[in-house]
Amino acid sequence: MNKPYYAVIFTNRQTESIEGYGEMADAMEQLAKKQPGYLGFESARNELGIAISYWETLEDIKNWKANLDHLEAQNQGKNKWYAWYKVRICKVEREYEFNNL
Repeated sequence: MNKPYYAVIFTNRQTESIEGYGEMADAMEQLAKKQPGYLGFESARNELGIAISYWETLEDIKNWKANLDHLEAQNQGKNKWYAWYKVRICKVEREYEFNNL
């Protein structure tokens, strides 16, 4: 990825009611991939869910947050799927990795 870029870190705890959540999460991931400035996505879930999306600019993040389909997913998340969540937006200035796959 070109540097610097931005990471949106979405941490959450789900409610007991997760009907439809998987389908919506998959749809949002596919939709995000089509947005200008999208760079990638990673997620993990145990008791705490963590989803990180990567973007070229803060404007790209703002536009994704305002996407009408994404707004609907956000509303459903608040009303059905999440007991708690927090969003952090970070500037990534450096990265490195180990890969022994």
